[in-house]
Amino acid sequence: MILRQRRILIGVTGGIAAYKICELVRRLRDLEAEVRIVMTEGATHFVTPTTFQALSGQPVRVSLWDEAGEAAMGHIELAKWAERVLVAPASADTIARLAHGFANDLLSTVVLATAAPVYVAPAMNQQMWANLAVQANVGTLRVRGVQVLGPADGDQACGDIGSGRMLEPHELRDILVASFGEQPLRGRRVVVSAGPTYEDIDPVRFIGNRSSGRMGFAVAAAAREAGAEVTLVAGPVSLPTPHGVQRIDVRSARQMHEAVLKASDGADIYVGAAAVGDYRPADVADHKLKKAGGEPLRLELAENPDIIGTLAAQPRHPFLVGFAAETRDVATYARDKLARKGLDMIAANEVGGGRGFEVADNALHLYWAGGDAALPRAAKTELARQLVARIAERFLANHGSQS
Repeated sequence: MILRQRRILIGVTGGIAAYKICELVRRLRDLEAEVRIVMTEGATHFVTPTTFQALSGQPVRVSLWDEAGEAAMGHIELAKWAERVLVAPASADTIARLAHGFANDLLSTVVLATAAPVYVAPAMNQQMWANLAVQANVGTLRVRGVQVLGPADGDQACGDIGSGRMLEPHELRDILVASFGEQPLRGRRVVVSAGPTYEDIDPVRFIGNRSSGRMGFAVAAAAREAGAEVTLVAGPVSLPTPHGVQRIDVRSARQMHEAVLKASDGADIYVGAAAVGDYRPADVADHKLKKAGGEPLRLELAENPDIIGTLAAQPRHPFLVGFAAETRDVATYARDKLARKGLDMIAANEVGGGRGFEVADNALHLYWAGGDAALPRAAKTELARQLVARIAERFLANHGSQS
């Protein structure tokens, strides 16, 4: 497993987001990480130590004055044990304590005493996060090498909307996973397209497809985990931007074509996971079309530009990875598309009947010149990691490792 026997210490502070750390601990344990928990006194008002003990399988430490825990200098033992220290949620108070080197509780003492990389995931009201004192403290931590994860924008428990939400458990897990990885795409630039495209018929109606964008977003996150600088060109979907990924939102196929070409200038790899519409209405009505007394409505369709075909035609183009969503004869159509469009690799999957679109898992079959590989059905996040690992393998075989 990815985190087998990796030692992760999580410091939980007082905030409503503390309940999400239960999910994070479970996800880390699923990857066979060893997890220990240190809680501040405030955190125990949100989640009990018993809960974290049950999830982690380890005793939970709260007080610096725990006679049993400190009989053998337990805070130093914890600091030396940890390979990674994550403070999440990191309250404004805890961030201030860490920035100013306080050591009057167990968590701050462990952070001062550890040589392991330290991560903090802030969680607080949007106005608190914007406060100059908090920003100064965060800046101090960054200068000292502490990695600040987030926060994200969105709805907050207090009813406000803005920046200050803790990153979600799966995002924190992915960052920790990446921190232990070899990151084969470090120093490389990757562009990923994801989601559907919408082609307007009139101001009310459009032609689109059922792509949720989940696979493309998962690929972007996995490429970032692998160390790449990632640009995600996204069609109209309501998905959070993966941590550390630059996002460009588009609506139509022509907008996606323009954005991808611009983003791919100088890129190393392009992954075309978007379900781009092949056609668009030749003329878009400037008013809502009305029914015509039972007469059929006829639309003249014009062909959209071929994004991956345009890239393949360029003298110097990225390593090109296409997708083929088919309802039958998957291997035949995928191999034909691989050769016809001059792709370096194609990821094919069968859609329909609860497969492919609008589901959380999928299966892929990869094809490239002289080879293929099956990626069995799995959650799209895990499938994306396997896909990116294969892409990195083929890319480095063709282009060599980063010098």
